[in-house]
Amino acid sequence: MVIDKKKQRVIVGLSGGVDSSVAAALLLKQGYEVIGVFMKNWSENVGDFCCSWSEDLEDARRVAQTLGIRFYVWNFEKEYRERVIDYFFKEYQAGRTPNPDVMCNKEIKFKLFLEKALRFGADFVATGHYARVKKVNNVFQLLRGKDGNKDQSYFLYTLGQQELQHALFPIGEYKKPAVRKLAEQYKLPTFAKKDSQGICFIGEIDIKQLLLQKIKPKKGDIVLSNGRKVGEHEGLPFYTIGQRGGINIGGAGPYYVIAKDKKKNQLVISDDPQDPLLWKHECIVADLSWTRDMAIPKNLEVAIRYRHPAVSASVEILPRHRLKLVFSEAQRAVTPGQMAVFYQGDELIGGGVIE
Repeated sequence: MVIDKKKQRVIVGLSGGVDSSVAAALLLKQGYEVIGVFMKNWSENVGDFCCSWSEDLEDARRVAQTLGIRFYVWNFEKEYRERVIDYFFKEYQAGRTPNPDVMCNKEIKFKLFLEKALRFGADFVATGHYARVKKVNNVFQLLRGKDGNKDQSYFLYTLGQQELQHALFPIGEYKKPAVRKLAEQYKLPTFAKKDSQGICFIGEIDIKQLLLQKIKPKKGDIVLSNGRKVGEHEGLPFYTIGQRGGINIGGAGPYYVIAKDKKKNQLVISDDPQDPLLWKHECIVADLSWTRDMAIPKNLEVAIRYRHPAVSASVEILPRHRLKLVFSEAQRAVTPGQMAVFYQGDELIGGGVIE
């Protein structure tokens, strides 16, 4: 994105990882006034997992010291629990599989963080996402990151023009190996740090242990697609469509979750990864969000989960701001609660929640 960079102020969300570290370094090199902020959103331990926020904070602080930029800590823990974690529990309790990273970007990074940054006098906020923003005829387009293996545009589909006009994604033009090299070149203390995994700001945890904080086990039957009982599950919220393993019924296996029958409290499984019940030709998408004003296309490229190849689909507009998508090819494990994200070539134009 070509803009006037004369000491425009950018507040970078420094997570303590290599990507946001390099984002800050690149912006500083480009002539911006750069300020680093660590968002403290979660500090609890979950089961045997120890949250790494304090280590991440110190890494972010060291990066800021290395770059010689101002550094602050902004605490959004209360809002993160209310807007991200409560949503997480609610969706699992309803039998759906949520995406907390999407909600974190929507409610924390590009709402609370952005709003506070603007009040702080910032012109932009920046993060270490592998995505790009391009201005075309006074319209801001959200594009895939140049690194196809790391592209994170999927998680940003709720951003509209208000957010995109203030968003910078400096590493979106780079591939991950190049980002690592830049970190080493800039002598950043995070250059060799492993990539974070798991839930946004929480990390890699045992999802079941987190869910057990709010959701009580409710046992029921595990059945095959022909209805034959083969075991007992601990509660439908602890399983997701397409899940492989973790079913613990013995036998040859592996087994796959192909359906959840809430009325009968039954978990339906199969030992066939190509089981017809796992494949869907269509789905309904609600809670639509668009990155810019446009007529809804009759055909879209749709990604039904992160890193899932986009497939073409025809579009039927339904009442109550919903769409019916009919895929050109049947899709495996179309999962309620996950996001269907819409692309036209490299541009992400919108998305919604699979019903």
